[in-house]
Amino acid sequence: MRLQPTLQLLILFFCAPILLAQNPSTETDRLEKLLDDAYTQYYEYEYKKALESCLSLLNEARAAGNDYYIFRAYNKLGSIHNSVKDTAHSRIYFEKALQHALQIKSDSLISWGYNDLANVYAEDPSRYLKTITLYKEGIKVNQRAGLDDYENLTLYMNIGWTYLDVERPEAAYPYLQKTRELSKQKKQHPLFLINLDILFGRYHFYTDPTSVQAIQILEETADRAVKGNYLEQAASSYEYLAKLYNNSGDLALANSSLLKQLELKDKLHKHQMEAQLNEATAKFELQQYQSDLAVARNEQVYADRLVAKSRLLVVIFAVAFIILFSALIVFYKSLKARKRFISKLHDKNVELTRAKEKAERLSMLKTQFFSTVSHELRTPLYGVIGISSLLLDNKKLNDHRNDLQSLKFSADYLLALINDVLTLNKIEANGIRLEHNAFHMGTLMNNIIRSFAFGLEQNNNQLHLRIDSALPDSFVSDSVRLSQILMNLVGNAVKFNENGNIWVTIHNMGETKSGNYKVYFEVKDDGIGIPKEQKNAIFEEFSQMENKNYNYQGTGLGLSIVKKLLSVFGSEISLESELGSGATFSFEIEMEAIPSSVVEARELSDETYETLTAEEHFFDNFHILVVDDNKINQKITQKILETRNFQCSLANDGEEAIVLTREGKFDLILMDIHMPRMNGIEATKIIREFDQSTPIVALTAVEVAEMRKSILESGMNDIILKPYDVSQFLNTLFRNLSAVVGHNETF
Repeated sequence: MRLQPTLQLLILFFCAPILLAQNPSTETDRLEKLLDDAYTQYYEYEYKKALESCLSLLNEARAAGNDYYIFRAYNKLGSIHNSVKDTAHSRIYFEKALQHALQIKSDSLISWGYNDLANVYAEDPSRYLKTITLYKEGIKVNQRAGLDDYENLTLYMNIGWTYLDVERPEAAYPYLQKTRELSKQKKQHPLFLINLDILFGRYHFYTDPTSVQAIQILEETADRAVKGNYLEQAASSYEYLAKLYNNSGDLALANSSLLKQLELKDKLHKHQMEAQLNEATAKFELQQYQSDLAVARNEQVYADRLVAKSRLLVVIFAVAFIILFSALIVFYKSLKARKRFISKLHDKNVELTRAKEKAERLSMLKTQFFSTVSHELRTPLYGVIGISSLLLDNKKLNDHRNDLQSLKFSADYLLALINDVLTLNKIEANGIRLEHNAFHMGTLMNNIIRSFAFGLEQNNNQLHLRIDSALPDSFVSDSVRLSQILMNLVGNAVKFNENGNIWVTIHNMGETKSGNYKVYFEVKDDGIGIPKEQKNAIFEEFSQMENKNYNYQGTGLGLSIVKKLLSVFGSEISLESELGSGATFSFEIEMEAIPSSVVEARELSDETYETLTAEEHFFDNFHILVVDDNKINQKITQKILETRNFQCSLANDGEEAIVLTREGKFDLILMDIHMPRMNGIEATKIIREFDQSTPIVALTAVEVAEMRKSILESGMNDIILKPYDVSQFLNTLFRNLSAVVGHNETF
């Protein structure tokens, strides 16, 4: 998430006192002129000159002891580097500005500093909590100073904006409402009011995707923005209007709004072309200037040392001519050595650049390779797991049940291995981002335990689950990554324990200031334990614990993935263990609790579903179209559906699916993504042109994170990743079919 540029222009500090030193007015005028020059050069994209003016301002302000202009110099240096996307240096200078304001204890400048630093952090959506904390610190400073709440106007707006950018409208609303109330105290700039109205429109959109109130606000705001020639705000208003009209089913108005948005973006693009060219040129000049400045500083240091030596030689020249001669020789050798060093450094830089480019190419190839391998392995695994699951359901094959369970366990193990390798690759490429989805804690844990049934039986272990009754049942967090962490820890305990017990404990550690729950997770076993000298090594990649009395197999990736995934959550793993006395792994995660009614659908087991269908035959007449080019996978899906009383039709590719959908009526379509002639995304777009109601669920072996946006934007309603768990597969079908028949209460 990056705040819009217009927001940054609205950062106003109406009561910031000017801390001027008691110097003659000519000195103050000189400092003010340097600051004005820096601003003028900044807005004309002359960043090199602006940087020189800021450095001159900083040096002269320090010499004069003028704290206010020292702060302003650091602040402007941060703005210059932020404009050329040099976030690291921008944050450094804004932090220096804030530290200086804290040192001189100027409340208005401290609040200013917190706001600017927060705007830099706002560029990274994963750090929105840090961003909001900084904005709130600015508010606290103004409150401690006894300033009127109106001085926090922009800070309140920034907090609301930040919450909306991470789609948390309920958290954004109090701050937007506060901004609205305060803005009425004084006349505001039209652009400020337009941005505020857009934020309210977005709030109503996120709370209700078909909100009439949001449509009214955004239509009026779009008209004002167009009249005021605020192209970016007008384009943003039409963007959300298009989504609202589309969600409301008014495709004509949605299309009209989308065309207006594109027209405005085209105009905005033309206006920005010259500015971008100027900015790119200025950025290049700034980088060149910084390079030249670094060389000049090194040469200045060297020159200063030479002058010091020369002065000393002048003093003792009459009595120590030999010292001068020796110094000249040393200088000559140093100069030659410096040239040799620079030459070697240049060669090393060339080698480093080539190595970096090669590493980036290899990283890209590796990512593509893993994506391809993932699809190619998951497709046949779908066949193995699906067939083994069907055979396990066949009571005639009870004599071979143990063999079939072993087959399915081996396939599940291979799938887990593929997922671990892909996860590790994503973490290394910084491709892991936490998602926020609603889930039931009890259902999640029961699904995890059920997946280890065979392993527990094989090693004769007992698993005990304890969930604190003080914890709510439903949370919002990344349930997939949390499940992956717990499955690795439980799997580790199952593997290194025989004829023993495993305890999984989930405990409430209390509520945080923000109202979230701090949840404590613990996985404990009474197995072989871990030696003290191996406690750190087991969290490294491909590391395995060796024990002469046991023979365990595995990749050694599980605990490494746990450690790295927890770092994405902002947590860390703790380990307590002694050899022969078992091991206890624990961690804490902050999660937001929600009412159970907010979760879209309850998870159902196979047994629960069999009871429903046996008594009511509720889904006997549902007709499902399976679209898949792989005949084996096609037949497996068909068999799973038909054994549960669904009617089923088959299509081999997207074109055939379109023909069948035009000719007949289906209650749900299972659509594969990669198919010959026409893929699933293209077919879905065409189907949505004449059928907007039939649920279409993607059935794909491709990593979901890679195509989620494309899949959902094509018009599909849900996604199932192959190979899947049968109960998970059926739950997804139930959720979408229940919306069709209007019987959500059944589930």
